[in-house]
Order: sequence, then structure tokens, then C-alpha cells
Amino acid sequence: MTDHLSLLEPDVLIIGGGPAGLTAASELSARRAGHILVVDREQEAGGIPRHSDHTGYGIRDLHRVMSGPAYARHLVDQAARAGAEIRTNTMVTGWADDHTVEVTSPQSRYQIRPRAIVLATGARERPRTARRIPGDRPHGVYTTGQLQNLVHLHHQPVGKRAVIVGGELVSWSAALTLREAGCTPALMISRYPKAESYAAFNAAGRAVLRVPVATRSRVTQVIGKGRCQAVEIEHLDTGKRRTIECDTVVFTGDWIPDHELARAAGITLDEGTLGPLTDSALRTSRPGVFAAGNLLHPVDTADIAALDGKHVAQQVINHLHGERRSAAGVRLTVSAPFRWIAPQILRPDDPAPARGRLLLWTDEYVRFPKVTVRQDGRAIARRTLPWPASPGRVFRVPSSLLDGVSQAAGPVQISL
Repeated sequence: MTDHLSLLEPDVLIIGGGPAGLTAASELSARRAGHILVVDREQEAGGIPRHSDHTGYGIRDLHRVMSGPAYARHLVDQAARAGAEIRTNTMVTGWADDHTVEVTSPQSRYQIRPRAIVLATGARERPRTARRIPGDRPHGVYTTGQLQNLVHLHHQPVGKRAVIVGGELVSWSAALTLREAGCTPALMISRYPKAESYAAFNAAGRAVLRVPVATRSRVTQVIGKGRCQAVEIEHLDTGKRRTIECDTVVFTGDWIPDHELARAAGITLDEGTLGPLTDSALRTSRPGVFAAGNLLHPVDTADIAALDGKHVAQQVINHLHGERRSAAGVRLTVSAPFRWIAPQILRPDDPAPARGRLLLWTDEYVRFPKVTVRQDGRAIARRTLPWPASPGRVFRVPSSLLDGVSQAAGPVQISL
């Protein structure tokens, strides 16, 4: 027997109620782009900031400083006031056809067939299992997201002494959460010569939180039956190993986009980001399907994801008004130490990327990076930037470096 599911037909469906999705919804609704529907699988919209209870949110998009939960509430309220419909506890489970998705909620199953779709499903940290860390399988091992969810949303206790694996911005966020839960961050471990976070955060973290950092190190084993008891770590240069007693381990960073829906749709993915391949208008390979936020660049700050949402809104409006992408386009590629770039396609007559910035990820620290742009083996631009390229955070490059790119020539390579 065939199910006859009810069908909704909004103008725009936004999948994901984090900063990118909510900002896109606010912008589209404020500009009267029709019925804008946001669906999110969580009980409340707001994304990761909802359970990231520290300050530092809203700087670039709202020009103010807010805590994560306050920022999340603001974005939800802003979208609702603008007229967007937000449905939580709503999971998009698959595709009925190229422009129709299947949805499950506690109330019912149904389908949604919008005129345009924005994928804003974000990114997540790789758990311990995906990192292939050997040893026992005790309780007390988390990602930052799991930790913050446990502490800030469910008010549950964690352990008394923790090791943090990673030295990114989110690693210091984990340290703050542990402190709030009454757990001492005993050590932070980074495989790089210096912790990946901004120098100001590293200095403040050491001074205020008093967390020592073991650089050029990795976890070789988790130890504990029932509850975590210790981790074994190895220095990458000397091979020397030591055991650190702890009852809690937090694996931070090492991001992967939540790309299951894009993969299920057959949307082309970028080999570097593992998110959808997009142009500077944030179109995917499927007409009428756009993508925004940390699904595309895992992972940048919440305010940058929000500005992606603002940027994609205009492109969606153009699509609703009948604009279609040109077939031509130049592929943007990177060479080591860069791992990926977003966006990846430059088309004629398309807008500059959000904030006029290309986003890249580097695996090496370079204090004064000289960026070179080549096309068909010829250097067309070089610029030394005053900010460092550092692992663990997005490296932003002015898109004006691409002004000399020829649409009639081959792929563009960006290197250090």
C-alpha cells in the first residue's frame, strides 16, 4: 500500500535552524520573498550557540557581543518577527524527487516541495571512534558539543579532571564549560608546534584558566574500565610517551560537515571541505538548491555562518525571480599546506563571496603568508597578508585577488 503524504509548498525551505539558516530566513522574510519555512531536528532552534554558554557571539553580524544562548534566542526571535515559520523536532529524512523532501515530526510524516531550498545543516566534530584512537571504551569521553549539551542544557555533572584533545577556539570553549561543571582541565593536547587558537585566546587561557598545553603531541590510548582513568600521550618528535590521569576526555575540533542530505541528493561535494561544491552565489550542483554556513566551511565562527545566510538570501531571491546560473565557471583549487577553499567556483556576473572573502584552511602555521594565485601556470596575483595562516581556524583571503582571473582559461590554483 502506498502512503499518501500531505504536501507543503512554501516558497523557500531552509533545512537547519542555526545562525546561517535563521539569518537567511530573517532576510528572506523581511524582503517579502514569500512563505519561508525553517525546519530543525532539535527541540529548539538556534544551533550550536544554544548550548555554548560563553560570550563572543554576534560581533560581525550584529555588531555586539552576546553569550551563545542569548545570540541563539535573538536569531530565533528575529526570524519569527520577520515572518518566517520555524518548525522544530522536524527531521528531513530524504528526497522524494529533485525538489521535494520527506519530513518526519512527532505529529506526522509529510513532504515539502518549495521553489528553492537552502541547506544550512552545519558541521560536527569527529567523535573518538572516527579518529581511530585505540584503547578502552570507558564512560567520560565526549566531543565539545556533547559536553556542552550535557552541562548547559541538561545540567548533568561530568568528571573532576579532564584532558582536552585539540587547541582550537572550540577547545578553550570546552575548557570554560568544564570549569563551569566543576571539572579541572588538566591538560590541552595539540599536534601542532603551537595551539591552533588565536594567540590572545591561548595567552588568556593559560593565564585565566591555567590550562597547560602539550604541543606536538597526540593521544595514543584511552585507559579505563567503566569510567575513564587516564590517557597515554606521545610526543610526535621524540616518541616519548607518558600517562595523564583523568576521568574525562574531550575531543575538540576536527570538523566534518553534516552533509548526509546533500550526499543523498547526489549533489556534488568538494573533496576538500566534504561539503557541497558551490559558486560565490552559494548555488550547489542542483538547480534551486543552495547551501550556506559551516556545511560549506567546517568550521568558521557563528557570525560568519550568519553572514553566509544573509548573502545567500539575495541569491535565492534572484532565483525566485527567474535568474539562472551561467553554465561557464572557473574552478578554484588549492595546494598544500592549504587543505580546502570555499567557495570553489567563480562564474561571470556572479557576486563576490560573502564579505568579499575566500575562506581557506591551512595545515601549517605561517606568520606572514604570501598568497599566490596562478592560472594555467602563470602567476596572476601575489599578496602578503598581515594576519597569520594557522591550523585550526579559517584563513580569510580578499576575493579581489581573483580580479585577474580569465573565464576563458583553466582552473585557478591558490598557494602559499
